[in-house]
Amino acid sequence: MVLLKMKFTQQRRVRLAQGLWLMSWFAVMCGAFVFCLGIYLKTELLRRDEVMENTEIHVVPNILMMVGLASIGTNWVATRVCQDSLDASRFPRWKVLLMAWFAAAVLLCCLLLAVVVLSYALQGRLEESLKVGLRNGIRFYKDTDVPGRCFQKETIDHLQMEFRCCGNNNFKDWFEVQWVSNRYLDFTSKDVKDRIRSNVDGRYLLDGVPFSCCNPASPRPCLQYHLTDNSAHYNYDYQSEELNLYNRGCRQALTDYYMDLMNSTGPGVLSVILIQMSVLFSLRYLQTAVEGAMALENPEGESEGYLLEKGVKETFKDVKAKVLDVLKFAQVDPAAAEPSPGNEEKTADTTTEKAATPTPAS
Repeated sequence: MVLLKMKFTQQRRVRLAQGLWLMSWFAVMCGAFVFCLGIYLKTELLRRDEVMENTEIHVVPNILMMVGLASIGTNWVATRVCQDSLDASRFPRWKVLLMAWFAAAVLLCCLLLAVVVLSYALQGRLEESLKVGLRNGIRFYKDTDVPGRCFQKETIDHLQMEFRCCGNNNFKDWFEVQWVSNRYLDFTSKDVKDRIRSNVDGRYLLDGVPFSCCNPASPRPCLQYHLTDNSAHYNYDYQSEELNLYNRGCRQALTDYYMDLMNSTGPGVLSVILIQMSVLFSLRYLQTAVEGAMALENPEGESEGYLLEKGVKETFKDVKAKVLDVLKFAQVDPAAAEPSPGNEEKTADTTTEKAATPTPAS
């Protein structure tokens, strides 16, 4: 049973080809948009690469860039097919290539749909990657003289000021690490000695935060040190005071930023999928309608166009059978490659008989 059959006159085929030509060029621009979207997302992820433990989330922009380039190429081919569809001498050369084109178009739509799904599914991986990366970044904040970590302090400071955040989960994360390098500590000071001795690991811990945690919107001058000591500041209560620091942790801030960025691409990508599917269906109708007219040996007569020559189930079975035939053809039969023992014995007997037969005298 033919699926979604339609009648096409010569005039309708011409209009379909013209409309599809315009739609294909629009799809080319959509492919360029998807490619640029992937580049932008990739750039934003690379900017924060130092505070990420792994790069699993990069699969989203990588697919976008790959699909964008492939979409530009496939839809450009569609414009060429539209031009040749009205020429009975030039259209037949596309018959074999169009089957590969339809497969590529379906694959592109599936990959774009996978991008939308991955944008939501990888949120947990992204959050875990940022959690570990920021924890290491805070721990290496003081290592400004260690090769490979000398820019970690600058990275964390810029990050906290740009995203208006502090620490990994909150500002208290800075209380658990030594974020002041030993080269800037006066080990002759009694306060420094007492703090180091009071810690099991011999670290100089403070109830303070770096300057980049200070919120400039606060009316009170920034309090960086002795944040848990009520007596160290006038008119101050650590438990009830609204601190003049950023309350949000950088992990949550970065997760929200990247998820908003990727989720905002969802509607755009879904729109591109609809446009690509429209090009695919229209080109299929154009192909079958033109081939039907050529089969009737009347290029200007009425013909039928359809999406599938058979039903969905029958088409699926045919495709499955063809794929299995290809796989069987590609496999090497070990039984056929190795001679059986019986054949070896017959060959040996034949050789022996030939050797035993006397050569006739000349």
